[in-house]
Amino acid sequence: MAEGVQDDAGKQASDGVQVIARTAAILSALADAPGGLTFSQLAARTDLPKTTVHRICRALERVGYVAVDPGSGRRELGPGLLRLAASARRDLRSIVEPHLETLSRQLNETVDLAVLDGGQVLYIAQHQALQRELMAIARVGVHFPAYSLASGKALLAQLPADELRRRLPPRLEPTLEGKAPSREALLRELTDVHASGLAYDREEIREGICAVAVAVVDVDGSAASISVPMPAARFYEDQDRVVAALLAVRDQIQRTLDGV
Repeated sequence: MAEGVQDDAGKQASDGVQVIARTAAILSALADAPGGLTFSQLAARTDLPKTTVHRICRALERVGYVAVDPGSGRRELGPGLLRLAASARRDLRSIVEPHLETLSRQLNETVDLAVLDGGQVLYIAQHQALQRELMAIARVGVHFPAYSLASGKALLAQLPADELRRRLPPRLEPTLEGKAPSREALLRELTDVHASGLAYDREEIREGICAVAVAVVDVDGSAASISVPMPAARFYEDQDRVVAALLAVRDQIQRTLDGV
C-alpha cells in the first residue's frame, strides 16, 4: 500500500513538472511573437498537441498571463505578467512613472515606459494623451524586437558591446515593407544613440508612426526607456519641442536616480 502511494506521488510530481515545462514553452513562444499566435501556430512552435495548448492557454487567460487580441483572435502575452517581468525594476518604475504623466500632459502625447526582456522590448507603463483623436499606442505588456523601435534602441545602446551582440539575433527580420536593417548599420546607429542619448524610430515598424526615446539608468545598472510615439506628420512638425521636453525629463529623472 505504501509503495502504491509513493508511486502515485511520484507520478503527480512528474505530471506537475511536465505542465510547468509546457506552460513555459507556450509563454516563450508568445514572447517571440509580438503579433500573437493562433492555437495551431502555438502547437506547431511548441510541438504540443493542440488540445494541450488550448487547455493551458485558457488557464493562463484566467490569471491574465495570456490575452486574446480582439481583432485577430490570436493569443499574446497578457498584462498579468508585468508584475513578474518588472518586479526587479519596481523601484525604478515608481520613480519614473510620475514623470511620464507630467511629460504626457506637457506634450499632449502618449508616453511609454519600457525595459529590455532578452532581445525584445517590453512595455511596462503608459500614459495616454487625453485630448488627441489620433494617437500611436502600443499596449502595455506587449513585446517587440528591440532593434525595431526607438525605445528598444535606447536600451540596447546602454549595453556593453559583447552583451549587445549576444542579444541581437544573427539575422534581423524585416520591420516594414520587407525591409530588413543590416546588423552593421544597426550597430553604427546604436553608437550614435549612445553618444547623443536619443533614439529614433522613423516609420520603421509601422508606416505613419514615429517615436523618439531616451534611457535612464539606476545605480544598480537597471535601465528603462521613455519614449514618445506619434503620428509621423505631427512628429516631423513638432520634433524639436518633443526632443527638448524628453531630454529635460530624462535629466531630471537621472539626477534623482543618481542622488544628486
